Amino acid sequence: MKRKKLLLLPLVFISMLGNAQAINTITEITNSKNKVEKDTVKIGKKSTVDLDEVKIVSKVPLFRNKSNGTVEVNVANTILATSTSVIEILSKSPNVIVAENGVSVFGKGEAIIYLNGVQITNERLASLSASQIKKIEIISNPSSKYDAEGKAVINVITIANFEEGYKGTVNQYYTVSDFSAPSSTSNVNINYRKKKLSLIGSYGLLLGESREVLNTTRTRPPEIDDFKSKLKTDWEREYKNFSNYTLGGQYDFNEKKNISVEYSGYSNNLGGTTKSENSITSNTMDGFFKSKIYNDVITNNNSISANYNTKIDSLGTSLFIGTQYSLFDSDTNDYIDENNSVNGEESFRNLNNIIGHKIKVFSSQIDYAKVFSNKGELDFGAKYSNVGNKSVSDFYVAKNGNSFVLDKGLSNDFKYQEMISAVYMNYAGEINENTNYGIGIRSEFTKYDLNTIIQKREDYIDFFPSSYINMKLSGKTQIRVSYSSRVTRPRYQALNPTIIYQDAFITIEGNPELKPERTQSFEIATSISKYNFKVGYNYTTDPISGAALEGDNENSYVLKTLNLSTLQSYFASLSVPYSNDWWTSMNTVNVSYDEFTSNDIIFSLKESKPLYYFYSSNQFDIKKVFKIQLLGWYLGEKYDGLFYRKSRSLLTLGVEKNFFNQSLKVKLMANDIFHKDKPEGNYEVGQTFVEYGRTLNTDYYRLILTYDFGKLKKVNYGNTSSGESESGRAR
Repeated sequence: MKRKKLLLLPLVFISMLGNAQAINTITEITNSKNKVEKDTVKIGKKSTVDLDEVKIVSKVPLFRNKSNGTVEVNVANTILATSTSVIEILSKSPNVIVAENGVSVFGKGEAIIYLNGVQITNERLASLSASQIKKIEIISNPSSKYDAEGKAVINVITIANFEEGYKGTVNQYYTVSDFSAPSSTSNVNINYRKKKLSLIGSYGLLLGESREVLNTTRTRPPEIDDFKSKLKTDWEREYKNFSNYTLGGQYDFNEKKNISVEYSGYSNNLGGTTKSENSITSNTMDGFFKSKIYNDVITNNNSISANYNTKIDSLGTSLFIGTQYSLFDSDTNDYIDENNSVNGEESFRNLNNIIGHKIKVFSSQIDYAKVFSNKGELDFGAKYSNVGNKSVSDFYVAKNGNSFVLDKGLSNDFKYQEMISAVYMNYAGEINENTNYGIGIRSEFTKYDLNTIIQKREDYIDFFPSSYINMKLSGKTQIRVSYSSRVTRPRYQALNPTIIYQDAFITIEGNPELKPERTQSFEIATSISKYNFKVGYNYTTDPISGAALEGDNENSYVLKTLNLSTLQSYFASLSVPYSNDWWTSMNTVNVSYDEFTSNDIIFSLKESKPLYYFYSSNQFDIKKVFKIQLLGWYLGEKYDGLFYRKSRSLLTLGVEKNFFNQSLKVKLMANDIFHKDKPEGNYEVGQTFVEYGRTLNTDYYRLILTYDFGKLKKVNYGNTSSGESESGRAR
């Protein structure tokens, strides 16, 4: 009987306010009659401040295409606001694909994540509450102002909620599923504003468990050795104490000048088990290998950043100076039980994997934007970062009850030092009232020193130009042509040759010979009324990929990251909106074609085929009593010449009802109704055919209760972290 999964997440939302007297609220605006109703709500305590809040009730489209090519996704008041994490929001956003290897933009590739214009780590992203997110910008062709890392930029923009007095929010989530044990997430945010001083503080706590199952089959043909491996890996992660925290302050010298300091970080204690069962048969072996890893990982990541911001003139000329220091510290002490049976002979081993890992990041940057009276703007700036990455791995083996002995083959020391100096310049201007353009260049000088079982030192300089021109052909028609150059550097851990044990025949190993991949992107886009169409081409050298390679033993495999030769990608996208009095629909249709080439004879390249992607978001207003939102996407079969991935899809249904003049919102959401969001596929490397499939907890139901009251005088707080691009590669 097919197992059904159920996930319920009640949400408690508490808000604390100070310095309130009265709120004037526009409760309803209708398009047909332009009717405006205004209510005044009296609040008991008298204050010297009169507070006004305007609530505009209208149908909000989930996304829109801006004239500069950016896709702007609305989160507040849409079905995306029912999410419990930013990653979940991204998984339901148009043209964004969330997979086991990260977040990518359809037709472009891997994306780097920004928060309010500054790059952040995955851990920092995970610490954000979904209720804090206002909108998301998907930037497919970033300018030279952005770090050259990644092929696209996703900028998450939070709701401006720092106001005179104090305000606090408490969010509580509880997750239940028969696929994994329950978990709970608590978030507390407190904001305080008094005259020129702003303070913020937040704390988040994740407790409970999660689960992931990966099934992998590896086979070789009978004429080789008739090898077959059926591997099941079951991660049952226990979040003993996953905490994140922030404390920051800003002082406004005047309306144009401020300074801010922020301390943020997280402390994680991961337990649980990783169970592995591997059945191997061949012409010479009939074996069954079973292992159980008792995970014990303690990770701390703390950073402090300081910013100075000033507006120099009334046109908008500004100066930003920022600096950041971060320390990532992780200690692993995994104990492993291993039981093996080979041709009827039983054996067992006890293993102990001890890893100490530290990453230090120092970064500083300066940005100057000069705005001219002719609507032109010149941006230029510089950034310096210095990263020290060190790890020590000791792997001990005790066979058949004997004492532990250090296995030097599975032990290693790794030290990596990297320095990147960057400068950039952008200019944006107008040729005439119908034509605007931008041109820029970014230069990055990279110097690194790698010390491990091999030693490698290298210096190189890269230039990353970018440009665009946007022409308005008529009242409702315009065309845009853009170009950008990007780089994707290997993750630090991907360079580390330290061996991570998975079972007796499967290990994960870094590759110190990895090279950065470089991409040239071209795009032409046109909009006619509300319809948008674009086509693009990307050319990537040394694309970074990964595979299960045959190990030293004929039955062993090493999961390893490596470079291919080139990747050529073509894509086209059409956006079609529709709306009437009761239905608002936003839709995209996309197609791409990827083709890898490789000079490495171990890969078996196959014919590439087009990949299709459909996305639709719909909102139905049922007689102004409640709203129904229906969101779905379909990602077709992918043939890129190297990997084959099966089709995936998702269908999400949400119902929303407002009470008490929209102060209370009740939402019910069913996610991945048909449970089709499963990463599955295969590839061929050497003489081995590899098939894989992951099972994740994506089908669930969620109940959300949100209560809002009050509004305070708005002020601004804005600390940014200049070193997040380097910290992000630590994951």
